[in-house]
Amino acid sequence: MQVVGYETAPVGNTDAAALLLASDGTVSREPLTPGTDLTYRLGERHCAGTIEDGRHTGCSAMSAPYCDRHTSRWACARCTGDCEMPLETCHEKHALYLAAFAPATFKVGVTRSWRLETRLREQGADRAAHLRTLSNGRVARQIEADIATDVGDRVRVPTKIAGLHEVVDDDAWEELLAKFDPQETFTFEYGLDLTERPVAETIASGTVRGAQGRVLIVEYSGSTYAVDLRDLVGYELTEGEPDRSLQSSFAAFQ
Repeated sequence: MQVVGYETAPVGNTDAAALLLASDGTVSREPLTPGTDLTYRLGERHCAGTIEDGRHTGCSAMSAPYCDRHTSRWACARCTGDCEMPLETCHEKHALYLAAFAPATFKVGVTRSWRLETRLREQGADRAAHLRTLSNGRVARQIEADIATDVGDRVRVPTKIAGLHEVVDDDAWEELLAKFDPQETFTFEYGLDLTERPVAETIASGTVRGAQGRVLIVEYSGSTYAVDLRDLVGYELTEGEPDRSLQSSFAAFQ
């Protein structure tokens, strides 16, 4: 059985985040509902292959999570609005937003307007502000690129993990918002209730505490771990406990 993908928690219903597992071409969904006990040991890691029409096609290439042949590159990833809008989605209305990650890391971004809240939750934002709705993706990317010179347009997962146990600096956030006069603001809760920074680790064992974006929080052997779900993609799984030593959190010694 191989981890071939993941899903962040969707907006508007009670479904949890999930791992996508494949065995003999069949794909199943492993819900990461709080309280779920995971008992998987990580084996060999290789390309996760592809999923088409609900069926998995494996790949033995050792590049992970995907080899060059199975890596899909999003055309808009580094777009700054100097394109000819090659995709149909470029012509849809786009929302320009700011996102905050505790305690005081901020970014600007754009997404199709109907996906705004979904996109913010996918990223695990603690706070957000909808600045404007633009007529198409090109205009939105041009404005995003301009704002990004001061605010930044990406936040790495380790930075997000470092602030999971903290709260947003209200003064810094309000100072930023004062420059933009947003149309609406958002506050997101993920129910993690962390009192200390979790240990960043790649494991698939423990009791699920919850997920914030693509970061999964599990309790294992008295410690709290933060797992980037993307770091699990490509691993073969077997039943069992981790077969290596893990760094313990401070709480394990109390």
